[in-house]
Amino acid sequence: MTYATRLAAVRDSMNQQGLDAFIVPHDDEHLGEYIPPHAERLDWISGFNGSAGAAVVLADRAAIFVDGRYTVQVRHQCDPALFEFRHLVNEPFLDWIAVELQAGSRVGFDPRLHSQSWHRAAVARLAAKNISLVPLAQNLIDLHWHDRPAPEHRPALLLSQEYSGQHSEAKRHRIAETLAAAGVDAQLLTQAEPINWLLNIRGRDIPCLPAVLSFALLHRDGAVQLFADPAKFEDLDLAAHCGKNVSLAPMDGLEQALLALGKQGARVQLDPATANAWSALVLEQAGAELVFADDPCMLPKACKNPVEVHGSRAAHLRDAVAVCRFLAWLDRRLAEPNPEREDEGTLADKLEAFRTEQPEFVEPSFGTISALGPNAAMCHYRHSNGTPRRLGQDAIYLVDSGGQYLDGTTDITRTVAVGEPDAEIAKLFTLVLRGHIDLACARFPAGTGGLQLDALARLPLWQQGYNFDHGTGHGVGHFLSVHEGPQRISPKGSMVPLTTGMIVSNEPGYYREDAFGIRCENLEVVQPADTDGDIPVFEFENLTWVPFDRRLIDTAWFEPKHVQWLNDYHARVWEQVSPRLAGDDLAWLEQATRPL
Repeated sequence: MTYATRLAAVRDSMNQQGLDAFIVPHDDEHLGEYIPPHAERLDWISGFNGSAGAAVVLADRAAIFVDGRYTVQVRHQCDPALFEFRHLVNEPFLDWIAVELQAGSRVGFDPRLHSQSWHRAAVARLAAKNISLVPLAQNLIDLHWHDRPAPEHRPALLLSQEYSGQHSEAKRHRIAETLAAAGVDAQLLTQAEPINWLLNIRGRDIPCLPAVLSFALLHRDGAVQLFADPAKFEDLDLAAHCGKNVSLAPMDGLEQALLALGKQGARVQLDPATANAWSALVLEQAGAELVFADDPCMLPKACKNPVEVHGSRAAHLRDAVAVCRFLAWLDRRLAEPNPEREDEGTLADKLEAFRTEQPEFVEPSFGTISALGPNAAMCHYRHSNGTPRRLGQDAIYLVDSGGQYLDGTTDITRTVAVGEPDAEIAKLFTLVLRGHIDLACARFPAGTGGLQLDALARLPLWQQGYNFDHGTGHGVGHFLSVHEGPQRISPKGSMVPLTTGMIVSNEPGYYREDAFGIRCENLEVVQPADTDGDIPVFEFENLTWVPFDRRLIDTAWFEPKHVQWLNDYHARVWEQVSPRLAGDDLAWLEQATRPL
């Protein structure tokens, strides 16, 4: 089916059900950022396969909404004759619907794919225009997606306390105590990552996200009802691993469990930002009393314990070996005959091969962004979407990649010279790196949120009239999602205080459409700072140990403190990584870490 045919089929179903619009978000029932192939409904209807966005289908028009990371990509992937392109943040799709539809219109949506908070706000927003929001029993895309992939059925993994640092029973009782104190009978958990963290389990249900897709109910006595595919736990002793009072039932058993809580008149807590609207509607209609609060697993999951921090350091050091070996190989390959035989795909494969050789490596932490020249202007570019670009045409190459290791999750971006960068590229690279350094050096009082630190990474660019349209830093999990909350560093970011054990990325960039892209990314862990003052202060401890490309630096755009930071950083890279390299790779590292 062509995309035009797919739109026509969905519109036919809309007409049969008396709908004037249908909303297609990039989400599954768990509302996590990463979704399995069988949930890629937005891709099916539009061709857009980024990690965030939504489409709205009207009777005679359609629009797709994406944020700043995907404004270039969406125009490459979607047919402008079928979809209008809109900015997800600057023009929310509910506002667009309210303008485009007449009073009395009916908007269809799948309540399993939208959060409870979105549903509550959407009902009010559209009601103001006398537009009805209609929950659908069956998703309209599912009616026509005849070659839809089957869900994965890979076995689960029981994560040893050697890696997790804390037994599930201790985690469960710590959080259950807060529920009991608040008079809550049960907590509904809907996202895979907090459930996997709580029970010290992992899985392979989604590429690059080592989690078992599941739902769970955590009761005030610490008992957990886990709803997941039981076949994934065959030959595994879940009860022995998790401790007392953990039961397992199929995913479709959740509805009956929610109905049972409703009949008891239980007080059930859920996070309105992460629990889907369907679960809240089932509970309400069954008679439960809903309590809205943040998912109580999110903050303790984000604050890594000492074992998790130690594991993350070790994982990043092994990852640095893989990335350094790749960059050394790339430089050698550029000096050999016919480097143009390499393209973005073969480069990504080579990097993954080096990671695969590292102990404890499981899989990439996301699809490698391997981007030459103009492709790097798309922040979340995928070389697999078309014909990968070849070496030999461009001045710089951006590679954003990471690994899932049993003891940690990595994420690193390096922009390197593969041709003859001009003075403007060197200036912009240096400004980006300067912002990275300024943020890395930050010290901040307890209670500081990422929103307050974001400008540090942007100021060097701002002062010269440049900016970038994505967040500066996201939280990173521990052998879990490479993107996690509640912490992040962004101009519209979180005011959740950055505190001990939180891991965040530091990744300012600059992107020029149809020309090039630049990004410099390390991961940092928040630690208490040693000061003489009278207030608690935090700082960032670097986790990533890979050189920045000295060939792209114009020191005229640095202050002496930036030169000193970079020289100190490169000295640490040499100290940490050189004992693990040999031969040509070691010689490359010696050159790459020489002082400016």
